Amino acid sequence: MLSSASRLTAGLAFAVVSACSFGLSGSMARSLLDTGWTAGAAVTLRITIGAVALMIPAAVAMRGRWTALREPRVIGSLTGYGILAVAVPQLCYFYAVQTLQVGVALLIEYTAPVVVIAWMWIRHRQRPTLLTFVGAVVAAAGLTLVLQIFGSVSLDAAGVAWALGAMVGAAGYFVMSGNSASEIPGIAMAAGGLLSAAVMLGLSGAVGVLPMSMSTDDVQLAGNTTPWWVPMAILGLVTTALAYATGIAATRRLGPRLASFVALAEVLAAIVAAWMFLGEVPAAIQLAGGALIVAGVVVVKLGERPGEPESVPV
Repeated sequence: MLSSASRLTAGLAFAVVSACSFGLSGSMARSLLDTGWTAGAAVTLRITIGAVALMIPAAVAMRGRWTALREPRVIGSLTGYGILAVAVPQLCYFYAVQTLQVGVALLIEYTAPVVVIAWMWIRHRQRPTLLTFVGAVVAAAGLTLVLQIFGSVSLDAAGVAWALGAMVGAAGYFVMSGNSASEIPGIAMAAGGLLSAAVMLGLSGAVGVLPMSMSTDDVQLAGNTTPWWVPMAILGLVTTALAYATGIAATRRLGPRLASFVALAEVLAAIVAAWMFLGEVPAAIQLAGGALIVAGVVVVKLGERPGEPESVPV
């Protein structure tokens, strides 16, 4: 049994790996979308690759627990996770950036920690402390600097609606990933959720609800011409399989609230990835914002009440 300090250390390590992995997705996806891929096709193939990659480790983790899959409640949980925590945030974000500035869409989506705090307060009576509120404000200020949301911004109503959908999905991801009462191991939950999302998106594409268009043209990454399957492999194996598996492991150790704030580091990781692969150089003010995000996360952790459970049933 790990000590509280060991769980925190492991949880933070998993959370950072997850955030950095997710952070690569924007640059990889942009390279594919620029050659004619639709968001639906890119997300569906990405999720399918991630699900296949996790099948064997998930099967190993499920040894002796296969009977749990006979329970309708468990099947419903995996299906719900695939829809709300996987498919919804990914699809909604891609649709949001079609009519909103990327920074605005990200800022709206990453208000998810506020929703998580409200959920933990209403559903589990975990009333946030003053320090938690202060940490939330500091992290939000840092996020604003990172995204450089200044000047006049024209907001499209449909784009805002899609971004809010991504925010709800992101909040659902943290809450559902932190379900400590689940009989399903974390890596099996990730695999099952990805599989159910892939099936749902595939069926949506097959009946014409979700536009599906792919291209085998080479893409541009880091100033070099690269085969299309390279960014897709990274999307499937790193930004999906690795990101979701480590994200669940982190949230089960840190709890949904703290994990959702640590995940704000994904925005900084995305900016670094865009710098490396797309040539978008971050400004000094963005680096200062990243420091504020880290400070906000620390304050949120200090604001947790002694003895408060790190993870709870949904």
